[in-house]
Amino acid sequence: MSRRSLLATSAAVASVLGLPSAANAAESETATTGGTSTLHLAPANRQVAALRSREISSRALLDQLLEHHTKVNPGLNAVVTLDIEGARAAADKADKYLAGTGRTLGPLHGLPMTVKDALETKGMRTTCGSPDLTDHIPSTDADVVALLRAAGAIIVGKTNVPTMCQDIQTSNPIFGKTKNPFADDRTAGGSSGGPSAAVAAGLSSLEVGSDLAGSLRLPAAYCGVYALRTSRGASPIVPTRGHIPRPPGWLTSSDMITLGPIARTAADLDLLLDVIAAPSPADDPAWSICLPSPTKNRLGSYRVGLWADDAYCHVDTATRELIAQVAAAFRAAGATVDDSTRPVDFAASDNLFTRLMYATSAASSTDEAFAGEVTAAEALADDDPSAMYLKSRTMRHRDWARADEDRQKLRAKWATYFTSHDILVTPAAPTAAVLDQTSVPTNQRYITVDGEKRSYYDQTAWINLAVPAGLPSIVLPAGETPEGLPLSVQVIGPYLSDRTLISVAKLLAPVLPAAPKAPALTA
Repeated sequence: MSRRSLLATSAAVASVLGLPSAANAAESETATTGGTSTLHLAPANRQVAALRSREISSRALLDQLLEHHTKVNPGLNAVVTLDIEGARAAADKADKYLAGTGRTLGPLHGLPMTVKDALETKGMRTTCGSPDLTDHIPSTDADVVALLRAAGAIIVGKTNVPTMCQDIQTSNPIFGKTKNPFADDRTAGGSSGGPSAAVAAGLSSLEVGSDLAGSLRLPAAYCGVYALRTSRGASPIVPTRGHIPRPPGWLTSSDMITLGPIARTAADLDLLLDVIAAPSPADDPAWSICLPSPTKNRLGSYRVGLWADDAYCHVDTATRELIAQVAAAFRAAGATVDDSTRPVDFAASDNLFTRLMYATSAASSTDEAFAGEVTAAEALADDDPSAMYLKSRTMRHRDWARADEDRQKLRAKWATYFTSHDILVTPAAPTAAVLDQTSVPTNQRYITVDGEKRSYYDQTAWINLAVPAGLPSIVLPAGETPEGLPLSVQVIGPYLSDRTLISVAKLLAPVLPAAPKAPALTA
């Protein structure tokens, strides 16, 4: 059997591996690493430091993590494919290199981590939750996966997504549903539900998620972890080639999609951003990306915009109270807080985003299917319920160019706003994690906000504010509902202020209510 041919789902890990019991594993680790038996649950920065100092070996950390998988993942279903043989070989290679040279392979030397099943991974089953890709094993890595490997990361397996990343909860016909790590009846969100749940539950200390319509930040908010939607101008700051649902082998992706880090601490976002913020391989010989450092080092120095609620997408009482606590923390630190100025019109921004999203989604349609949509769109009145979807997907290039001009004007409005404000604080979502509705037809799904039935898609309205303008946006967990579900807020910054947003998250964490930890972190 070749090194890469062992592909196992986590439910079968124990029998495949023949791993020792949890008690024996802990005893062995304590004896050999000086009390590091729970290092697999530590933040990535702590793990990387321990690997670099040889406090623990990559192979030992990997086996700790795999033992945790056997206990936690069968009930969560966040990690759907494992390459145990390949991961062990890579970990052994990392250990041998460090022992022989005294040098690390890179900033993620020997760190075991998972990647989203939408990112093509050489030699490892990559399905994007689609039955059509059940047996798809790529021959090359997505650009971002190649960056992870070059930095020394050990790719352990793949995390679950909705079919072709086209839902805001995570389930598909191949692997089934990923549960929220805090409550079985709640959704983990989507499309990065598997990645966010895996990080929250300690199945990986880092992940790379993708975000078009909130697919990175909504699951992070629902699972109580940090996530950064990275800046995107004419090109993304994190290369996107190799991301499905553009079909395997395509070189392009949506003009609004970004990839970004997921972690349990803000500092770990920095660690991963350092690795993945890079030009595409074609541009690498001449281009480099140097994101500006934060210009402020204390909360009181910030000029804060606050958008706590809006009639276009009202939020619930718990979310409003959390936003009020964030505002109070800034004011207590001496920051100026403006809660009245709005950078853009919420409804107009959301409408433009939706049109552009539908337009880009048509790129990979078959000729026959697209021709049928064109015919159907031409027969629809503008006020028909299906008109927005079909007329946007089939718009003429002239219409797209006009929409793109509107997008540039929207970016200019945001840029003007950020001449007098450093950041904007908003809700991440109207509520904490909503009930899972996998078994409910899409057109019958809804959410409840303070007892009121609302559109299923209202979940992403707030986090989609940043998307058409290509702005960075961070979601950070803080506090919890009476039911113990994590709550989160969003902070949006000007284009290329990614590091400033991470810095703000670091500064806010000590002065906001503590976010709950998923039960699996103590398993």
